[in-house]
Amino acid sequence: MMGPAGFSFKATDAILVWDAPMPGTAMSDQTLYDEDFVAWSQQQVIALRAAARSGSNQLLDWENLAEEIEGLGISQKSALGSQIKRIIHHLLTLEHSPARNPKRGWENSIIDARDEIEDLLDRSPSLGREISGEIARQAPRAARLVIRDLGKRAEVDLAVAARVRATTYTDEQIVGDWFPPELAEPPSRAE
Repeated sequence: MMGPAGFSFKATDAILVWDAPMPGTAMSDQTLYDEDFVAWSQQQVIALRAAARSGSNQLLDWENLAEEIEGLGISQKSALGSQIKRIIHHLLTLEHSPARNPKRGWENSIIDARDEIEDLLDRSPSLGREISGEIARQAPRAARLVIRDLGKRAEVDLAVAARVRATTYTDEQIVGDWFPPELAEPPSRAE
């Protein structure tokens, strides 16, 4: 199937695959779909919109197909952001709450969220480029949640709220095995 000038597409099990790789990517016989879903979805959106502009005679709703595929990639990014927010929320709570009883639950939630992120990155390695941006985007949201939670337990004052808002984390602290130093021994991911 021919696409716009300079592009050639072939149908493989109803998946469009570019004959030539996109700039900066390498394609093997195995489709990008299997290697990195988010990168594949972005590539397919570009291909569908290019085919729509070229006036393809295929009876497909090109623009809506492109939007749906784009939405699939966006949902993967949203899942990454949600897990990052959960990690930040519970790291902040561990660092700033004097409560001892729920700490094991917060630690386990962090471990679970890190595992979810690992699964997302295994399926879509290109999401790794989104981690820093998601940390910056989700940190203020998580801080608001923590301040609200601490307030419900009468554990917050202006100084604590300021410290919660000022706390920052690196990519490695979020997706690695890091826990606040004052924690004796957080559970390992293997538990």
